[in-house]
Amino acid sequence: MTNIKDSASAYIPAKMKNIADLPSVDVNLELKDGEGLDDAGKVYKYKYFEVDSEKYRVPAVVLGQLKDIIEARPDTKTFKVKKSGQGKEGTKYTTIPLS
Repeated sequence: MTNIKDSASAYIPAKMKNIADLPSVDVNLELKDGEGLDDAGKVYKYKYFEVDSEKYRVPAVVLGQLKDIIEARPDTKTFKVKKSGQGKEGTKYTTIPLS
C-alpha cells in the first residue's frame, strides 16, 4: 500500500498524443469523438483513436488529406503524418500514404 506522497510523486498525468507521433497508422482504426476545453474555457470537439491504451488526436485537416489520398488510391492501407510548426495557427500536417 502506498501513501499519498508516494502516489503523487509517481503520478504522470494522462496526455493526448498526436497522430504524427506514430511511424504508421492503419486506415481501419476506429475513430472516437472527444471533447476538451481550450485555454479560454471554451468546449471544442476532436477525433481520436487508441493504440496500446494511448490516445492519439486526429486533426480535421489530416482527415481531409486522407480522403483525397483514398479517392486517388482506394487500396491505401497505411499512412503516416508529418507535423511541422507549433501552436494553433502555426502547425502544418502532411499526410503520406505508405501502402
